[in-house]
Amino acid sequence: MNPSRGSSEARRRRPTPPGPSMTDVAALAGVSAQTVSRVARDEPTVRQETASRVRAAMEQLGYTPNRAARALRYGRFRTVGMIAHRLARTGESRTVEAVVEAAQAEGYTVTLVDVASPAPDEMSAAVARLSHQDIDGLIIVRAETATPDTLALPSHLPVVVSDSRFVGHHPAVGADQAGGARAAVGHLLALGHRTVHHLAGPADSTPARQREEAWREMLEAAGAAVPAVVRGDWTAASGYATGTGLAADPEVTAVFAANDEMAAGLVRALHEAGRPVPGEVSVVGFDGIELSAQLWPPLTTVAQDFGEIGRQLVDLLLRQVRDDEDLQDTHSVVPVRLVERASTAPPRP
Repeated sequence: MNPSRGSSEARRRRPTPPGPSMTDVAALAGVSAQTVSRVARDEPTVRQETASRVRAAMEQLGYTPNRAARALRYGRFRTVGMIAHRLARTGESRTVEAVVEAAQAEGYTVTLVDVASPAPDEMSAAVARLSHQDIDGLIIVRAETATPDTLALPSHLPVVVSDSRFVGHHPAVGADQAGGARAAVGHLLALGHRTVHHLAGPADSTPARQREEAWREMLEAAGAAVPAVVRGDWTAASGYATGTGLAADPEVTAVFAANDEMAAGLVRALHEAGRPVPGEVSVVGFDGIELSAQLWPPLTTVAQDFGEIGRQLVDLLLRQVRDDEDLQDTHSVVPVRLVERASTAPPRP
């Protein structure tokens, strides 16, 4: 037998020595293990001088507190999981930004998963990935095609959804989509337009469907004709492409676009067709993004309060995490407001 080979095998089989322990830190710092534990948890009851000595001992020994074990004992990872879909969309990106800001204000970090498709199997897979990580709860920005019956969620994990279909199953927060659409259509009808055309969002989008339904209900209630819906994909390019058809129709005098980007593309199409806004066609958007005020003419729009949506999503989640509140029937509707600008006017006589 080769002695060197045997010794090398023995070294490989030799167990790895354990890292420094809390007891080691306590001995070096001259304190109790309980004091080391309190410093690791950032408890304010430890004197600053003592806490500094303990942290110096941790650094000298290379000791890292076991974050997972602390979370199991004290119920906190101070991390929120979040699932979103198509972050390029204004509503999703602004909501994610608002959630991150609200979570940071509460001392929490956010772990984000952006799914490629809102299909229930992909959403469930994303939930499974996050639930195996160190998170205290989960925020789903938009479930889209998933439903409470098709989306598998761990029973022990606090969840908040920005989707009204989950009311009664999980706490939900969302903007007043229907109220905003009614305000937009009502504004155009009040100006004297006989009807309002609708440039709708994708058929698989819950907010787009809610806005479209409210648009239709408003026209029917007013006894106005309900034109055929034209549909875009939320982008300005789709607003321009569909807008060329609207611009070619002389019966079109007012258009409610389901978001500001599509409204911007529509305004360009109308301009190129020689149909001035609002001289011949009035246009209203939705979302209230900063760009809407810089278009020419400045765009009348329905403004959403994304900051408030993010704050309420985080608040409902942390009330479950910290206080173990039962909020499954909670549905918070964040108000919207109509911002009137120069893109709307009474129709020509």
